Amino acid sequence: MTEQHIPTFEALMALARASAAVTRSCTCGIDGFREWTRTPAAFPQDQMQKLGTLVEDPYLEPTYAEYHPSGTGYWSADAPIAPRYYPCNRCTVQRCTLCGRTSLSYVEAGGYYVEPRIRALDPDLLVDAPAEG
Repeated sequence: MTEQHIPTFEALMALARASAAVTRSCTCGIDGFREWTRTPAAFPQDQMQKLGTLVEDPYLEPTYAEYHPSGTGYWSADAPIAPRYYPCNRCTVQRCTLCGRTSLSYVEAGGYYVEPRIRALDPDLLVDAPAEG
């Protein structure tokens, strides 16, 4: 079974706004993952609900180009969240079943390691940037 693609930017923005509206504390700690962060070993993955994926076509290799028009970088807390660009274009969208916060997650695969990474879905940083090229 393949994950369902999140169909529109508007749907993703609605998830981000709902997540930002959550004010209670939670063991998931999603609200603390402002930038891409290595997923902690103690992260409560069992309380996450997979909502879908930002991978548009599982049979095509998505771009590794990043979107940083204002000079931010991959590790910047204020870097845009652009669904058509790396690493968002490889992400699963997940929501905590206890608090309702939503995050993006993917697995970074380096030459000698794999590392799961996570970032809160922030509506203030979410941008509908057109794909390159």
